[in-house]
Amino acid sequence: MEVRVFLAVVSKVTAPTGLLDQVIRHAESLVDQFFPVPPDTVAAVRRRFPGAVLLGWGNEGESGTRPPLIMETDARAIGVTGTLLDWSTARDLLDASPMGDAAHRARGCFAALRVGPGEMTAVTDMTRACGIFHAETPELHVVGTRALLVHLIARGGRPVRWDVPALQSMARQGYFLSDETPFEGVRALPPATTLEIRDGIRTVTSAPLPGSGPAPASRRAGRGAIEELAEALLQTVRPLTDQVNLALTGGRDSRLMAALLHAAEVPFRVTTNGLDDHPDVVIARQIAAKLGVEHTVIPPKRTEQRDAVLVEHPLRRTFEVLRTCEGMTSAYESIVEYLPYSSRLTMSGQSGEILRGGFLYSQGNPDPKAMRRRVDAFFLKDERLFTEEANAHARDLAAPWQERAAADPARVLDHMYVTYRVGRWHAAARAGSLRRGDAVQPFLDNRVVAAALALDPMWRRSEEVVHELIGMFAPRLRRIPIEGADWRFRAEREPSRWESLRGRRRPPAPVVEKGAVAKKGAAGWNWRTSPGERLTAVLREGVLDRDVLWDIVRKDAVEELFAAPTVKQPALAWNLYTVGAMLSGLYPGNAPDDLDPVEVLIPRG
Repeated sequence: MEVRVFLAVVSKVTAPTGLLDQVIRHAESLVDQFFPVPPDTVAAVRRRFPGAVLLGWGNEGESGTRPPLIMETDARAIGVTGTLLDWSTARDLLDASPMGDAAHRARGCFAALRVGPGEMTAVTDMTRACGIFHAETPELHVVGTRALLVHLIARGGRPVRWDVPALQSMARQGYFLSDETPFEGVRALPPATTLEIRDGIRTVTSAPLPGSGPAPASRRAGRGAIEELAEALLQTVRPLTDQVNLALTGGRDSRLMAALLHAAEVPFRVTTNGLDDHPDVVIARQIAAKLGVEHTVIPPKRTEQRDAVLVEHPLRRTFEVLRTCEGMTSAYESIVEYLPYSSRLTMSGQSGEILRGGFLYSQGNPDPKAMRRRVDAFFLKDERLFTEEANAHARDLAAPWQERAAADPARVLDHMYVTYRVGRWHAAARAGSLRRGDAVQPFLDNRVVAAALALDPMWRRSEEVVHELIGMFAPRLRRIPIEGADWRFRAEREPSRWESLRGRRRPPAPVVEKGAVAKKGAAGWNWRTSPGERLTAVLREGVLDRDVLWDIVRKDAVEELFAAPTVKQPALAWNLYTVGAMLSGLYPGNAPDDLDPVEVLIPRG
């Protein structure tokens, strides 16, 4: 994570004398490029062995609660990024042999790099939400927690070289559906994987994600299955004594986090972003009142006339997203802005879909054929927009998942979510928040993920698991409505005869209360999904005026995409804008100056 950055370099027998010392000096000169915080806030540590070195950087200062950046013995040194449920586990990882087995049993959301004389071991957890990146040259093995740093060291001072074919996934989805990165020669380590370098040879060993059992045959059996997951969740927050700041919406996952903190008697307060009458704000206010916790609403910036919101200029927004997320997340995503490091704990419902079947949570049609089509669509979305070369590359990436989906499409959509949506998108997007403080992420804990994946994915898709967990942790939240559609297990089940008769006599209750129902105008509006003409014009100019995308997408199809005054696929437009800015040399480099915010008009209701 960005609070702690690590780089491990092991030299080969072919490495000339003094090369490792040159690498150390080069890496230490790059802090302002690879660590997206002010350089004067960063402290550095190194541990050198014959033929190997471990470098570490951190920005937590004196307020940090973790062990030293690098823990060591005479024979080994280790750096751990992310969070361990019990930080004494870091000492176990330092001493363990093999290290991979110990890491896969450890509780938390983390990655680790361990170095000894002429050797190195790196491990990822079950989600790889803390990324490890690796590259190899004729003289060096380079492994680290920042892909740009790994690339620049492997390039030996030469300019960045983009992996253009790999960027088709960024342009298509806004994140990577593979282990590729934007940087040529740099790969991400898969989930639950151990990379070892011994005697100059690199070996990579991955453990498969857990399989699942059948759906419970009775309510009692279901309750028993959920209890193990509930206990795993509670264990992740029981050690907390300081107040937690929870980002709360009107949805399911952050509500579960509020219920979890309440059950564990952890002090917390909640914040919600949005206009005062947005459903998220209205429902979050009700949840906070029921639990008796402080609630703060953070409204978006508006013009003086309050008829528009002010959006940071796309080029500045894109630069900050590229710098923070290393070109692995689209600027369509809202990345938490930089603030000085704070030891105050934060929390959100991000990645809670792990408990709701992964990508099955948004799979409306549960028919196996529809699910297999969904797998195809992930890799070949907007196929007509892309060049044949880009589509061929996407088909190669899709092939192994399509083969698995032929037999079990539900589990594939479940595992793809952990592997890519969490392991690539979330791993990159969370960098913004992690550079400014400590995040508590129960959904990403090794044991929680294992307990969730052990439950039937279609049962989790029904949302009954999350609904029961909320009821177990905070029964008083049962009757508070949720934003959007009703709980799926209620919406999709066949009504009883009595329910059918009763339903004829009175209309069904709305999903949210009257004040929270989304309506035309500002209440349910979001500038990212409704960018308006002014923002569309800036995006259009930025994409079409850069002559760098045509190896990935067809120019005529992109022109058609932007033909209307307001672009109808804003996420795709932002993806193209992001990749185009990257290939044009916006990043790495200095932030663009003198760019005014863009006004996006709020629709009248």
